[in-house]
Amino acid sequence: MMKLLRWLLPHPALTLLLTLVWVLLQNSVSSGMVVFGLILGIIIPIATARWWPDRPKTVHLGKLVTYCFLVMWDIIVANVQVAWIVLTKSNAKMRPAWVVIPLELRSPEAITVLAGTITLTPGTVSADLSDGGHYLLVHALDAEDPDAVRDDIKQRYERRLKEIFR
Repeated sequence: MMKLLRWLLPHPALTLLLTLVWVLLQNSVSSGMVVFGLILGIIIPIATARWWPDRPKTVHLGKLVTYCFLVMWDIIVANVQVAWIVLTKSNAKMRPAWVVIPLELRSPEAITVLAGTITLTPGTVSADLSDGGHYLLVHALDAEDPDAVRDDIKQRYERRLKEIFR
């Protein structure tokens, strides 16, 4: 029974995400669209399962939802901070910096979420990932202390992602 369930749902989180995205892309929510989204959410992961050999074994969905709310809050706060910087600081007083983040994450999905989170947050952008995936290069718009930026990213995001992608 478990083998059949594992074959039918090789990536349950992806199934839920695809179903949700399909429903959100429609102009109205109906039972037919939910069922069709669920069908797509089952077929697509089955068809692509062979390209996911190293997918995360477990993803803690509760912590992922909390992480999403944290990121949304950080995006709002960073928008205000960047607007303040743009309106009040001259270019001469800006302190842009390249920050190298040593990564403890090894899962490609977790590293991708981290890089995306950094890029989504105004004032920072993920620029490069080292060949081995051990370092992430980040550009900060205005960083008084680049080490503090590194430590903040590691504590605020990477630590949580390690708990989510076990």
